[in-house]
Amino acid sequence: MVVIAALLFAGCNRNRDTAVDPAIAAEVQRIRAIDNHAHPVRPVPNGPPDREFDALPVDNMEPQSDPLALRSNAPLTLEANRQFPNKPFSMREKGDAYPGWVLDQIGVDIMLANRVAMGGGIAPPRFRWVPYADALLFPLDNTLLAARNSDRKAFFALEDNLRARYWKEAGLQTVPPTLGDYLSRVVTPTLERHRQGGAVAEKFEAAYLRSLQFDKVDRVLADRVYRQNHLSETEYKQLQDFLFRYIAGECGRLGMAVHLHTSAGAGGYFDVAGANPLLLESVLEDPELRKTRLVMLHGGWPFVREITALLQKPNAYLDFSEQSLLLPPTTLAGSIREWLEYVPEKVLFATDAYPYSDQLGWEESGWIAARNGRQALALALTGMMRAGEISRERALELARMVLRENARRLYGL
Repeated sequence: MVVIAALLFAGCNRNRDTAVDPAIAAEVQRIRAIDNHAHPVRPVPNGPPDREFDALPVDNMEPQSDPLALRSNAPLTLEANRQFPNKPFSMREKGDAYPGWVLDQIGVDIMLANRVAMGGGIAPPRFRWVPYADALLFPLDNTLLAARNSDRKAFFALEDNLRARYWKEAGLQTVPPTLGDYLSRVVTPTLERHRQGGAVAEKFEAAYLRSLQFDKVDRVLADRVYRQNHLSETEYKQLQDFLFRYIAGECGRLGMAVHLHTSAGAGGYFDVAGANPLLLESVLEDPELRKTRLVMLHGGWPFVREITALLQKPNAYLDFSEQSLLLPPTTLAGSIREWLEYVPEKVLFATDAYPYSDQLGWEESGWIAARNGRQALALALTGMMRAGEISRERALELARMVLRENARRLYGL
């Protein structure tokens, strides 16, 4: 943590415009954060690796042009490696205490763990569960969707496996005959099991599988589509659209938030336009979903200005996970400042800690993202204060809100 504190000032004292106010920097560094989105990995120094950190691990895709920040020789990656030397030894030595120890190294009090299942030291109170709901959107034959490209082929195979797991947990081996049966015997019981298991939200990685344009579809039409033997992509989308809104409504009833990937994603086939958060506007405006809190993960990059306007919707929130890993603090600070100048109660700190590679595990990526995110927040608050928009006291209050209090209120932590 001392290293991170020093880095808050490193390279930022060249001129007054980029220097962080010392009091703001100290407060930003002091706060033990609530990390809104991450993929912690169970410690398994010996034995098969943990694969439940993601329903759609991105190491299944074709090679892509990696951003600079994800390359093994990136300066911050090398620095992060020095923070976590000899990880297998640390895992063996600390056992199930290892994940909590990692949180201590990156200044995080509570991490929302986006995982298929918890366990192995990833448990409350330090970790809160966010399971996956995408498999519930695709109850029928996904062959046509999987044929679009090699990434979708790999992803739908994984979704089919998770779907089979949910069916088995529901006491079924195949899809129920009617939409009503599917909702009552699979969808709602799965969400209720997740909630009973401690889930605070459900995660959709849908942008990797289809557009975020979830139109409102009548249940009669959805049921008719569900019963068909052969579907076009357009017809299948209608069923998915209905199921998404049904799941979102059930999450609201159960007191869970809905998390959505809203950002450019991994892979050379990723549909960036389909991840535009503006596509969610009709969902946010649906009166039947006003009790459901939607959290737009990753802050919508590259649509960072468009997403700002959505914060006016009473049930809309965002975090800046992933951006805090991939973008320099000076770049991210501009977006954070715009969001805080608009609706500061809706902005959440997050890392998207993830096991990208042997050199950049969830530990290192979490460390880098926490370092960059804190520095970007301090830069944004300093700029707002020096522009006369806020007082120093308000800047310190906003730091606490972004790093901790907004998430604490959102999830009742």
